[in-house]
Amino acid sequence: MQIAAEQLPAQLQRGLHTLYTIHGNEPLLVQEALDAIRTAARQQGFAERSSHTVSGAHFDWSAVQAACNSLSLFSARQIVEIHIPTGKPGKDGPAVLQQLAQESRANPDTLLLVTLPRLDKATKSSAWFAALEQCGASIAINAVERPALPRWIAQRLQQQGQRVSSGQEGEQALRFFADRVEGNLLAAHQEIQKLALLYPEGELAAAQIEAAVLNVARYDVFKLGEAVLSGQLLRAQRMLDGLQAEGESEVMVHYTLAEDIRALKRVREALDAGRPMPVALREQRIWGPRERLFERALPQLTDAVLTELLHAAHLVDGIAKGIPAAGWPATGWQALHQLALNLATACSTGKTRLAV
Repeated sequence: MQIAAEQLPAQLQRGLHTLYTIHGNEPLLVQEALDAIRTAARQQGFAERSSHTVSGAHFDWSAVQAACNSLSLFSARQIVEIHIPTGKPGKDGPAVLQQLAQESRANPDTLLLVTLPRLDKATKSSAWFAALEQCGASIAINAVERPALPRWIAQRLQQQGQRVSSGQEGEQALRFFADRVEGNLLAAHQEIQKLALLYPEGELAAAQIEAAVLNVARYDVFKLGEAVLSGQLLRAQRMLDGLQAEGESEVMVHYTLAEDIRALKRVREALDAGRPMPVALREQRIWGPRERLFERALPQLTDAVLTELLHAAHLVDGIAKGIPAAGWPATGWQALHQLALNLATACSTGKTRLAV
């Protein structure tokens, strides 16, 4: 059965399942779900815990099977955790997982806890994942999208007895908070905890939040790619400023933008050749958050536009190495700003801002 992440605490109060499957790519929320299940299990006598991480196609599942079929002399109940960071259980894993799922129904003294990353459609349709869902509880951990982040912060503040002022001032304070953490929930969680230490319960003024919340955004090239592909012009420009201020290499930033353009062009060519979108993305190893961004952007992008962007990326590569190009800014960072602007505009409108 499927359980929404926000419904997990209420479900645990009603009683434990013998099998839980948690899948998603948001570390903080995954960890919180795991901790909630472990705490509930300990309260019901599950004192022993073993953990197994599946690595490689030829992972030896015998240790997992042995753990599920044996109990410690010191505890009558145990938790067996199976972490599959790639989402691929390997050669023998599908059969073993189906067997363990079926056996979990008749084994109330072993709690099976399986963790997976965000899953693609093929994995969700597999027999082994279906068995996990049918025999236990499945919890999808969805990322908190940027527009929903202020509301998420407000809810977390409320949980610790704090709130922002009502009206426009409070909304601005939450947006300021969200801008500082740039979607990094772990950083947001740490800053929210810090506010609990600094100020008593009750209403927080905007000035208190601004004074306490650090600029903890992870200005990294991967987040930059997400901003550009989603057409967020202002966010992309702000992140480029942050990367430059933090001393990031122009070459690395260019590589990230250029690689996204190359990947978009390869998928576009596959689509034009008649390949279905899911197949084309999988063949180019596009998954996770990038998969959703590619799915949104590609319908806007023609091969001609992507060819133009690829040529622009080539020119910017030269500028970053000291080779000027007519019609382009003279410095590497200025040229990277223009390239990011062109790509973000193309992803949202299907057109570039400059004809180079």
